[in-house]
Amino acid sequence: MKQLTKQQKLFVSEYIKSLDTEKALKKAGYKLKNQDKNLTKLLYKPEIITAIKNELKHQIDILNVSKGYVIQKLLQIAEFSLEEEDILDKDGNITGKRKLRDASAGLKALESLCKYLGFTVSKDENTDYTEAKIITISNLDDEKI
Repeated sequence: MKQLTKQQKLFVSEYIKSLDTEKALKKAGYKLKNQDKNLTKLLYKPEIITAIKNELKHQIDILNVSKGYVIQKLLQIAEFSLEEEDILDKDGNITGKRKLRDASAGLKALESLCKYLGFTVSKDENTDYTEAKIITISNLDDEKI
């Protein structure tokens, strides 16, 4: 595989820092007048793509984040977000009703956790259960529930 030129190495380095192609082109000394042409040329070169992938992998390795840490944080987010809290009226008084802190964030964390752990069910698998539907009732009166 071809070696990168000094300018190409600088482009890769700047691109990894900012993930902004225009900024990376400018800092690497490419003419912005031919930005689209330069960018197309650069990003179609296998050596550039390989350099970007290698640099990203290197950056991830430097972070040294363990899978256990990621799982622990996702669990914390899910637990915190799915805890119930009191609903307050406009004066800040407790109404006696409760709601989930942030159901959306909690469900997103659980979804990410399931994907991370490989808990996926393909549509081909035979399952003996039906999908649960999430219904929120926080806006209903107690008498209607």
